[in-house]
Amino acid sequence: MADIIQLLPEYLANQIAAGEVVQRPASAVKELLENAVDAGATQVQLIVKEAGKQLVQVVDNGSGMSPTDARMSLERHATSKIRTTDDLFRIRTLGFRGEALASIAAVAQVEIRTKQRDQDTGSLLLVEGSQVSSQQPVACPDGTSISVKNLFFNVPARRNFLKSNAVEMRHILDEFQHVALANPQISFSLFQNDLEVFNLPAGKLSQRIVSLLGNGYKEQLAQVEEVTPFISVKGFIGKPESAKKSRGDQFFFVNNRFIRSAYLNHAVLAAYEGLLPKDTHPFYVLFLELDPKAIDINVHPTKTEIKFEDEKTVYAIVRAAVKQSLGLHNMAPSLDFDGDVNFAPIQPLRLSGQERNSFADDFKPDALASAAARAAGSPATSKEKTPRSDAYERQLPPRPTEQAKRELEDFYKSLSQISVPDVEHEATAAGVPVPSAAAVGPRPAAPELPTEATAAPAPELPVAAAFATPPALVEPIAAPVTATPSCPCVSRPRGRATRSCSCTSSTCWCL
Repeated sequence: MADIIQLLPEYLANQIAAGEVVQRPASAVKELLENAVDAGATQVQLIVKEAGKQLVQVVDNGSGMSPTDARMSLERHATSKIRTTDDLFRIRTLGFRGEALASIAAVAQVEIRTKQRDQDTGSLLLVEGSQVSSQQPVACPDGTSISVKNLFFNVPARRNFLKSNAVEMRHILDEFQHVALANPQISFSLFQNDLEVFNLPAGKLSQRIVSLLGNGYKEQLAQVEEVTPFISVKGFIGKPESAKKSRGDQFFFVNNRFIRSAYLNHAVLAAYEGLLPKDTHPFYVLFLELDPKAIDINVHPTKTEIKFEDEKTVYAIVRAAVKQSLGLHNMAPSLDFDGDVNFAPIQPLRLSGQERNSFADDFKPDALASAAARAAGSPATSKEKTPRSDAYERQLPPRPTEQAKRELEDFYKSLSQISVPDVEHEATAAGVPVPSAAAVGPRPAAPELPTEATAAPAPELPVAAAFATPPALVEPIAAPVTATPSCPCVSRPRGRATRSCSCTSSTCWCL
């Protein structure tokens, strides 16, 4: 049987590799921008047409390449970043595999213009489908300019599966934001269909955040900084009240490389525990710096996921750094053990001597409540309540003072000095006779109850009546009536009688 395993042609292997590295125009933008940063550029320009389907061009003023390096950059696994196996554990650059340009050139038409600073002329390369069609010297500025035209021109199925221009442009903007945030010391600009979208000068990280995300972030930034022998955490977080429903404004950078990590995101949310409204997510831009030996970045084709050697320590330090920043910028609630919550500051009451009668019908003793409301700055009445300004903000009472205690004591003293009207004198002046205590005389004594010796004996009842319910438990009974020859018991219907008649010859108990 003949051998069936054979080595794939170079162009076919590049197309297979491009399936992992180049998924959409944003993938080419990411690789080209990272190469420009690794080249030491201070100015990077990104030009996009038709959301990258027609043109993606990156121009930088970096170190440039020699004609030989420009030709070698299109070969698979050709790189200047690593030499030995140990270099994999000391990676500080963004790219190191040497697959990006080879994969892009396999599915697009690529034009490369590059020139080193110490050279008089540069080099121009034209590549189409992994085939170098031309290489010649050219006059060009220092640095490198790479143009990717007609992406997926030789893979129609991949091109048909691209989304609309708006969706693809959104992915390009995301990649542009990641690189621009990670390198605020580099100036970036972005042009879409010959229109300038971004022009970001070099500056501080806070300025880069405001320039990229908008002026609304200027008032909500809180700095985070925690340095330990193992790891350092720096960056900015947002105030809890500025949290959003989406997670688009959350950025983690490890050694200046953008990553996605649900584990570290949970650490940040744990620091915000109890401060965020329901179903909202905070803003943060956090940079983690640690020894490259403690991480593994070669676990994902796009290098957006990494592995930590000690994840629990990283989690604890990130959570502590964010929580400390929230406390330093007064974003987290704190306890005040010096204040006295039993007293609230009130304004002093000035008595004019014409106080109203406290016994009048329209008198409302709410002076203390009104004074406390005015001191707190909210003129509320006793029947009205101040609505809460926000669903998650808690209105804290003002801090009490010693002066408030003295004013409260003076208020109660003033209540005792209010004169009570003389009702008897006013009635006499109005002509209403008021009897005196001597005219009324002593109160008559209460009649004495008969003692046991003088009480009349109870009438004797038949034996059958002893087991009957006492009449007092059924209904109140009037005074007994003397029996007459026509006793009601004789004419009473039989069906209404509930017990035997207990009338005697001298008393009728049936009435």
